This record gives sequence, structure tokens and C-alpha cells, in this order.
Amino acid sequence: MADSHAKHHDYHLVNPSPWPAIGASAVFIMAIGAIMYFHGSQPWILLIGAVGVLYTMAGWWRDVVREAHAGDHTQVVQLHLRYGMILFIASEVMFFVAWFWAYFDAAFFAGEVQQIARTELTGGVWPPEGIATFDPWHLPLLNTLILLTSGTTVTWAHHALLHNDRDGLKWGLILTVTLGALFTGVQAYEYSHAAFSYGGHIYGATFFMATGFHGFHVIIGTIFLTVCLGRALAGHFTPRQHFGFEAAAWYWHFVDVVWLFLFACIYVWGAGAGAGAAH
Repeated sequence: MADSHAKHHDYHLVNPSPWPAIGASAVFIMAIGAIMYFHGSQPWILLIGAVGVLYTMAGWWRDVVREAHAGDHTQVVQLHLRYGMILFIASEVMFFVAWFWAYFDAAFFAGEVQQIARTELTGGVWPPEGIATFDPWHLPLLNTLILLTSGTTVTWAHHALLHNDRDGLKWGLILTVTLGALFTGVQAYEYSHAAFSYGGHIYGATFFMATGFHGFHVIIGTIFLTVCLGRALAGHFTPRQHFGFEAAAWYWHFVDVVWLFLFACIYVWGAGAGAGAAH
């Protein structure tokens, strides 16, 4: 009888799990709470739903970690996990394409005759009249150097893990998490000194949506790597099995690359050459 129930394949058939139902319910509660909050109600239902979503994430990922330790993540399963992460990052790329599209559409067609309201808002030029843009060679350049350095430290941590260098893995992750938190602090300081706001004009909306969502991704990546640091200290990763950390490193490199485009296009081009190109 035991042989009849033995697994003779490389795939992992997931056991029944409560997390899809709990997660869907939490998202529904959060959506209802958000609608009520937008209509003037207190945010308690929204917060309850958000807590449920976070609880689902923690519990579901905990089970995935346990499956890995149980040996369920075979080479085939790990390959498919990598495919899933690649598709997720591809979807994130398209997410940012939308914000770049909005920014460049407004920049290249600031005086579009068919967009009467846009011309009134921009004055027919880009950046719009009255907008004092950030100096790209001050805080934005500092944050660029911070993120590029963090990309090297997370790569160092990855190579250290491949060579079973536990100290290199630990310190590489500590430095990466520290640099990620530093980036967030610098960006918060930058936002607090912005000469323009989110509302009232298309420049502020496109700027804060693009750079703000990137900052949100940096926060998520920092949390992701912090969890990896805790798992590394607990001895969870091995040179042959460490997809959780590898996925975090991929995500962090994606965040780095997006920032380079944001820095070049929105901070540098948008503050200088963009004005000349729009005339």
C-alpha cells in the first residue's frame, strides 16, 4: 500500500490550503473598506482587510518555505518557480511602462491642440510653466549611487552563498537592506522639499506616480531582503537550494534598472532637454 502512494514524478502536488479562501476574503473586505473610506467612512474595515492580506501573505509564504525544507521543491519545481518570478517581473515592467507612457505623452505633446485642458495646465511647454523641477545632480544622483551600490552588495551576497560563504552572505544582505532603507529616507526627504505637489497639474501627477511607485517597490524589496537575511541567519539557504533569495535578488536588480530609467528620463531629461524638446 505504501508503494502505491509513493511519488514517482518531479512535480509537487500542493496539499489543500486555506490561504486562497482567506486571502480572497481579506481582499474583498479591504476593497469594501476602501470604497467606504473614499465615501467618508472611518478606515477600520479597510485596515482589517489589509491585516488579513498581510496575515495571508505571511502564512502562505511560511508554508512554501516549509515545503522547500520538506524536499518538495525539486529541480523541476524550482525551474517553474523561476518561470513564475520572471513572468511577475515582466508584469511589473509593463506596470512602469504605463507611467513612462503617461509622462512622455504629456511631455512630447504638452501643447496638443486636441487636448485643450492639457494646454491650459502646461502652458504648452514641458516642464509646465511655474514648475521648479529637482536638480538631478543633487539628491537624485545620490539615490542613484545608493541603489547601484546596493546592486553590487546583493550580487556579492549571492556569490557568497554559491560558495557557501556564510559571512559574505550575511554582510552582503545587511549592507543591501541598509542601503535600501537609506534610499527610502533620502527619497522621503526629497519629497518633503518638492516645489510642486501631486494635485493640480499633470507634471506632479506623473512625477509622483512614477517615482513614488518605484519608492514603494524599494520598500517591498527591502522587506523581501530583510526576510531573506533572517532566513540566511537561520541557515535556510544552501548553495543548491535558495530560490527565495534568488527571487529577491532578481527583484532588487529590476528595481535598480527601473530607477536608472527614471533618473535619466524624468530627472535629467525632464529637467533639461525636455523643456527644449517641447518648444
